Amino acid sequence: MADIENDLPEEEQELHEHHRVVVDKKQSPLRIDKFMVNRLESVSRNRIQNAAKAQCIRVNDIAVKSNYKIKPGDIITLLLPHPPRDTEIYPEDIPLNIVYEDASLLIVNKNPGMVVHPGYNNYDGTLLHALLYHFQEKGDKDTQPLLVHRIDKDTSGLMVVCKEEYAQTFLAKQFFEHTLERRYQALVWGDVKENEGSVEGYLNRSQKDRRITAVFETEDEGKFARTHYKVIERFGWVTLVECRLETGRTHQIRAHMKHIGHPLFADEWYGGYSIVKGDPTTKFKQFIQNCFAILPRQALHAKTLGFIHPETKKEMHFDSDLPDDFTAVLDKWRKYVAAKQM
Repeated sequence: MADIENDLPEEEQELHEHHRVVVDKKQSPLRIDKFMVNRLESVSRNRIQNAAKAQCIRVNDIAVKSNYKIKPGDIITLLLPHPPRDTEIYPEDIPLNIVYEDASLLIVNKNPGMVVHPGYNNYDGTLLHALLYHFQEKGDKDTQPLLVHRIDKDTSGLMVVCKEEYAQTFLAKQFFEHTLERRYQALVWGDVKENEGSVEGYLNRSQKDRRITAVFETEDEGKFARTHYKVIERFGWVTLVECRLETGRTHQIRAHMKHIGHPLFADEWYGGYSIVKGDPTTKFKQFIQNCFAILPRQALHAKTLGFIHPETKKEMHFDSDLPDDFTAVLDKWRKYVAAKQM
């Protein structure tokens, strides 16, 4: 028998499966697609073959085709995106901002407040419901939206969604290996000291509040994550920064910026929905409350997304404008700072 384990980080297991198989010393030669189907329950041969086509099956660290004949002692690693959830999804006529679409995938600029997929207390009104309606309106009644990543409900910005399994598997590999380009813009509390920097640590659920992510010091306590940041604009009490993800963990930017003392502006879960820095006057407090009324969510936008297209193998690059609530708050800060300098 083979030794099979799932060693993907907990926070990413909802979207990806990572299997490691050590072939028994008494195993006779056999096609790897047939071998893996026999070893993994509920995984079709077509999914295995798509994984091989996308170079998501490796034997002894070398990508192999589906007709590779396994040998005793081979170490097989397999990356698979999870199949669609069992939750029944029905089409809902919800407006979407689709910035690109072809036969394999589409890019949507997600509005803040929209949940990506159904879950507890979010059984309808999600991005997947809206996409199913979009496909059916185009006459693609058999097409199902397939996820390879997600962004938080109250984070706006660019997401890629696949329309067929091979594209999903191909892009899952890029997300798992962190070879995509993902850049966010965030408004954070405080005057960030360095113009550029990096934050790293081991992320896991907070021991005090399981809803949020915390930064720990050792590998035993979590999964390694690194975020690079660059200052775009300074407002004295808050700073607009660009964050580039080197890894992709749950709430990574929100946890990292809080860890260095700069929680995201209006981020209730991570301590940004109160006055962290600034003038203690009544006028300043009212100004902040007015900002929160305009932007009642964390000031975070997935602005840039880049990847290799699964069919053309060409680099794709997309950029999006900040949403209206975000730009309105930035304009208020510019006017406030200008008035203080007069």
